[in-house]
Amino acid sequence: MARCAVQSSLPASMMRMSVRSVSTMKAVVVHETGDASSLKVESNWPVPTPADGHCLVKNEFAGLNFIDTYHRKGLYPRDLPFVGGQEGAGVIEQTTPAAEKMGLSVGDRVAYNSFFSYAEYTSVPAAKLLQVPDAVPLDVANACMTQGMTAHYLTTSAHADLIKPGEWMLIHGVGGGTCQWAAQMAKIQGYKVVGTAAKGKAAVAEATGCDELILIDEVEGQAYEDYTSMDVTAAIMEATGGAGAKAVIDGIGLATVDISIAVLAQRGIFVTFGNASGAVPPITPLKFIGKSAFMTRPKLLDYTATREDLVWRANEVFNWVADGKLNVGIDQCFSLDQAVDGHLYLEAGKSTGKVVYQC
Repeated sequence: MARCAVQSSLPASMMRMSVRSVSTMKAVVVHETGDASSLKVESNWPVPTPADGHCLVKNEFAGLNFIDTYHRKGLYPRDLPFVGGQEGAGVIEQTTPAAEKMGLSVGDRVAYNSFFSYAEYTSVPAAKLLQVPDAVPLDVANACMTQGMTAHYLTTSAHADLIKPGEWMLIHGVGGGTCQWAAQMAKIQGYKVVGTAAKGKAAVAEATGCDELILIDEVEGQAYEDYTSMDVTAAIMEATGGAGAKAVIDGIGLATVDISIAVLAQRGIFVTFGNASGAVPPITPLKFIGKSAFMTRPKLLDYTATREDLVWRANEVFNWVADGKLNVGIDQCFSLDQAVDGHLYLEAGKSTGKVVYQC
C-alpha cells in the first residue's frame, strides 16, 4: 500500500506537555460552491478554541471522501464559508475538563469523523474522538473513519439481517473506495460476495477476496464503470447460480439502480448509499413487488448515533486491521497545498484505495 511520509510527530512525553503557541493555521476553505477550483488554501485561518467537551486535535491526516465533493458543489449545503473535510487523524493538542472526564488526554493518538478537518488543527467533540491502537498507523486510522465505518454499517447492519452467512451479497465498485472495504468485511462475516469492478482495477478488486468478480469496461474520466457495455444483470444471476443477491450494496447510483433491483433474491434488500454516477431517481414501490423485496437509503450518522455504537464499530474495524484480516490501501497522499489536485483525482475515478491530505 502507498504510505505517507509522516506517521507521528513528537514523542508522547513531549506532546503531553505541549502548549499551543500559534493563533493561525493553514486550512482549505470554500467561500463559494462550485468545481474543485472553489477550494482555497489559506495560511492565516484562525486556530479554533475548543469549547468544553471538545479537544483541539493537531491533524496529521485528513481524509478525502465523495461526500466532500458534494459539500463543495453545494449538493449537500453547508453554511459559507467553511473549512472542508469531515474526517481526520492526529494527536490531541489541548483538552477541556469534560473531555478529560471521558478519558482523553493531551498526546493521545486519535481519529474522528467531524467537520473542518482540511486544516492543521480541528476542534472536535470529545464524543466523536476515537483513541487509536498503537498497532494502527494514523493514516490507516483516518481511512477507517468514513469509508471503513460506512463499509462496516453497510455489511453488518443496514441490511436489517435479511441476509444470512452463506448467502449472496452483491457489492458494486469493489475496485476502490468504500466498497473495497465492504467486500472484505462481508467475507469476514461469512457472506458469499459477488463484486463488480472496472477492468483497470482488476488487481485491487481480486485482492478483496470476492467469490465471484465481474469486470466491466470503464467510463473514461469518471468514477464508475460502463454498466451498459455488457449484460451485467445476466452475469450476476449466472455468478449466483440463478439465486440472485439477498443484499445489494450500491454506491454507484444512477447507472446501477435497475441492475441492483433486477438481481435481488426473494425478500432481498437493496441498500443504495451513493451517487458516483448520479442520483438515484424516484422509485415506485411496485418495482419490488415481484420478489417482496426491500429498499433502504441509510446514512452513517444513524448507525453511529450513540457513543457506544461508534466505539463498537471503530474497535471492530481497528481490530480487523491490527489482526491483518482487513487490508487498507492508502492510494494517494496529497498535501493541503494540493487540495484541488486531491479532489480532481478523486472525481476522475483514479483511486484504488484511500486518498488523504497530509496536514
